[in-house]
Amino acid sequence: MMKNSFIFLEILLFLAFIWPGVFTEPVEDKQALLDFFHNIPHSPSLNWNESSSVCKSWTGVFCNSDESRVVALRLPGTGLRGPIPANTLSRLTALEILSLRLNRISGPFPFDFSKLENLNSLYLQYNKFSGPLPLDFSVWNNLSVIDLSNNLFNGSIPSSISKLSHLTVLNLANNSFSGEIPNLDIPSLQRLDLSNNNLTGNVPHSLQRFPSWVFSGNNVTQEHSAIPPSFPLQPPTAQPTGKGKGLSQSAILGIAIGSSVIGFILLAVLLTACWLKKRKENMSSPMEPKKKEASVKKRGFESQEQKNNLNFFQDSNLAFDLEDLLRASAEVLGKGTFGVSYKAALEDSMTVVVKRLNQVTTVGKREFEQQMQLIGNIKHENVVSLRAYYYSKDEKLMVYDYYEQGSVSAMLHGKEGDGLHVLDWDTRMKIAIGAARGLAHIHTENGGKCSHGNVRASNIFLNSKGYGCASDVGLAALMNSILLPASRTPGYRAPELTDTRRVSHAADVYSFGVVLLELLTGKSPIHVEGCNEVVNLVKWVNSVVREEWTAEVFDVELLRYPNIEEEMVEMLQIGLSCVAKMPEQRPKMTDIMSRIEQVRQHSTGTQPSSGSKSAYSTPVHVMEIGSSSHLP
Repeated sequence: MMKNSFIFLEILLFLAFIWPGVFTEPVEDKQALLDFFHNIPHSPSLNWNESSSVCKSWTGVFCNSDESRVVALRLPGTGLRGPIPANTLSRLTALEILSLRLNRISGPFPFDFSKLENLNSLYLQYNKFSGPLPLDFSVWNNLSVIDLSNNLFNGSIPSSISKLSHLTVLNLANNSFSGEIPNLDIPSLQRLDLSNNNLTGNVPHSLQRFPSWVFSGNNVTQEHSAIPPSFPLQPPTAQPTGKGKGLSQSAILGIAIGSSVIGFILLAVLLTACWLKKRKENMSSPMEPKKKEASVKKRGFESQEQKNNLNFFQDSNLAFDLEDLLRASAEVLGKGTFGVSYKAALEDSMTVVVKRLNQVTTVGKREFEQQMQLIGNIKHENVVSLRAYYYSKDEKLMVYDYYEQGSVSAMLHGKEGDGLHVLDWDTRMKIAIGAARGLAHIHTENGGKCSHGNVRASNIFLNSKGYGCASDVGLAALMNSILLPASRTPGYRAPELTDTRRVSHAADVYSFGVVLLELLTGKSPIHVEGCNEVVNLVKWVNSVVREEWTAEVFDVELLRYPNIEEEMVEMLQIGLSCVAKMPEQRPKMTDIMSRIEQVRQHSTGTQPSSGSKSAYSTPVHVMEIGSSSHLP
């Protein structure tokens, strides 16, 4: 018996050595968080459950790669009140990012935070902390960001901050700090704000490079302005050297009038140049992928309304506010049917997708929020969840998770030089299965009244299991109504749709059918072939099938995979049934899902074999594949 126990223990130790993440759960860190959780008032939406995984499901908690330690804690705006309980968060000794912004935490600065020696970023702004700061900041020698603004801190600014050689951001604005500003000679410091305190004396020479507003609201003086004036404050006085050499009153008056005229001309030229530049920027296309901007704010996301009013859904584990989005660096991902999507990198090392809706300008707040709630309540592993939204008269934003791999459209049609790999057959099948499941679920929402409205490859992503995941759900109902000619049905739009706001299950099925054909052919819905001939994918596939040369339909990249021809033909049948011209001839999404899953279940070996002979050395004959009445 003891021998068996010993063998079992050896096996456990071996597995723990081979897979260190299998048995790891940061038990001590979890207990520290629970002690913090149980000893400070907080929002009821904080889902810290002792029985769930701290790394996988706790809001605002992020672990390292092997889930052995908690490395980031982001809890802004979670209703935390009162002082931070002693000996709780300080036990998270591997913590690198701590964000407790926008709460009502009071009491002194937690001096036991000195144990957090790995701390890189500290965000405590917009709370009610009071009292002095620790004298010795050198214990946090890895700190790069310190934001303690908008609190009640007092006392002097510790000179030990100057020892933080990696510091890039220091914000102590809107507190009650007093005394002189210490000599913070930190070459890495890029952003500084000491405004609205009770500081006195001269600004140190090491900080003269920052603009004057950094020190406004204090009783301090700058010996040398960071931005010298363009012109002297007073013109030099002319000293007459003799009789008749001085300027007469008429000459002085003429000079004054002439200077005024020149000044007005220069002002007019300057205003005209600014207007032309702004007009040029507005006319330029936003479709420049991977174009970086300093911040989302520069993209024009500013609003005159009150900030920090992002609306999050209850199950969202994201924790940030609108101001964070305005400060985030932005990258254009693409321009879609409803607006422009941006990749936003937040200060807390989090990346999200922000969709700026510019085709829904006429929708009212009530209608917009009702539709957002409808979309946000759609929960399925094959539907991209809406995490948050923002509404103002001039701005409407939606926040989604960021998918590193990009969309299915980018995977299929991206340039080879972008590091993209050819999608194998198994991946394409998983995309089709996942997207079908997601759309089938959407069609059951709200008593069957819900439709996607914009199914296309650019709105399908891969979830963590590699299955298709539908995004951009339900936005067509908010879009400005645009009547289109019946003949204009480019790409994914069903032929019966002539109004951009009209959506239906049958129209979704048609669009999904186009996606299936896209996966099978590797071609875009509208593409150019030969002598600049514009080809409609649906029409082209139908014409090839009618001529009984079906093998020409399939992507040549798929010919490397043996024993999949039967699956491909069956998927082609399903795709063509979806794009039937008459809506009533198209199958239901639930039926499509079942048929695709059956194709997958009956599949045989699909692994590539470089030495195998192509299955399409001769054409495949398919009888009446385009007629839905002949399909099984």
